[in-house]
Amino acid sequence: MTEVIFEVSEDEVDGGYSASALGHGIHTQGESVEEIRSNVKEAVDCCFDDTMKRPKLIRLRFVRDEVLVA
Repeated sequence: MTEVIFEVSEDEVDGGYSASALGHGIHTQGESVEEIRSNVKEAVDCCFDDTMKRPKLIRLRFVRDEVLVA
């Protein structure tokens, strides 16, 4: 595995961000973009120990929903 991909979404009601890794059971939250970046790195470090092949890249995909009134 060369990378792990996270979908990051903003909580429109409470603020902050949540991130979930695609294909892995890794989830985290943060109040700002800087905090979500730091928390994602920490979550990946916790998930992949020394006996596992660690990803070389962490990709963040920011998802933004837009709702239009019909």
